[in-house]
Amino acid sequence: MTEASPPQTAPPSGQPPHGMATRTRLLFYFAAWLIVLLPFLFWWNSWFGRRLSDGQITQYLTDDQHPRHIQHALVQVGERITRHDSAARWYPELVRLSTHPVEEVRNTDAWVMGQDTTGSGFHEALLKMLQDSSPMVRGNAALSLVRFRDASGRAQIVALLEPVHIVAPFGGEIIDADRPGTAIHQGGIIAKLSYGYQQRTDLRSPISGRIRSLSAAAGASVAAGEQIAVVDPGDEQVWEALRALYIIGRAEDLPAIRPYERESRDISDRIREQALLADQAIRSRAAAQP
Repeated sequence: MTEASPPQTAPPSGQPPHGMATRTRLLFYFAAWLIVLLPFLFWWNSWFGRRLSDGQITQYLTDDQHPRHIQHALVQVGERITRHDSAARWYPELVRLSTHPVEEVRNTDAWVMGQDTTGSGFHEALLKMLQDSSPMVRGNAALSLVRFRDASGRAQIVALLEPVHIVAPFGGEIIDADRPGTAIHQGGIIAKLSYGYQQRTDLRSPISGRIRSLSAAAGASVAAGEQIAVVDPGDEQVWEALRALYIIGRAEDLPAIRPYERESRDISDRIREQALLADQAIRSRAAAQP
C-alpha cells in the first residue's frame, strides 16, 4: 500500500515558493550595493588624482573646513605647473597657505611652490618655512629652495637623513607600544602614555619610516623628556635629501651620508647608489676649491 504524501502548504500571497521574499531580496541587494559603493565614494572624494575644474580648485584652496580639499587642490596646481599649464592665478593662495595651521597643508604647499622658481613670493615664503615647527615642512621647504639655487636649507636637508628621537612630554606610564622594525607613517602612533589623573596621550612619529628601537615597553614608568623610541627616516625622504646634497652638500655633511653607503638589507640599492653619488660630488667640489 502506498503511503500518502504529506499535505503541501501553499506559500503566502506575494512570496515565491522557494527563497526569500522579494522585498527582503531587494533590501539585501541594496545593502550589498552600499557596502561596495560607500568605500568607493570615500576613495573618490579623497583621491588627489581626481581632476578638478578651475572653479573647484579655487573653491578647494579656500576651504579651511576641509584640509584635504586644500591638499587636493594643491596637488592639482602642482601637476598643472609641471605640465606648463596656466596656474599663476592661484599663486597668491599658495603664498597664503604657507602659514596654514594644518601641517599637512603646509607640507604639500612647500612642495608645490618648488615646482616654479618664477612664482611671485614663493622664494620668500619658503625661506620663512625653514623656521616651521614641523620637521617635514622645514625639510620640504629646504628641498624646494634647492630648485631656486638657494642652499639656505642645507642644515634641514641633512637633518632629513638623521633618525628622529621620540621623547615623553610628561612623566607617566607606557600603556601600549609598537615593536622595533615596524614601518610607520607620519603621524602614526608609536606608544600611548598615561599620566596625571586618568589622562592619556599618543606619542606619534613626525616622519614616515621604520621604528629602529624602543626604550620603554608597555608597563614601564618614564620621566618627562625620557627617550621612548628612535625612528629611521623612510626611503623617499632619504632619497630626496641625498639628491639635494648631490647639488649643495659640503664636506661636513659626509658623516650623515656615509651610513647609507654601506651594503645592508635595510638600505636599498637605489639609496646606496645615490649616497655614493652624493659623496663623490661633494668630494669633487671640495677638491676643486682653492
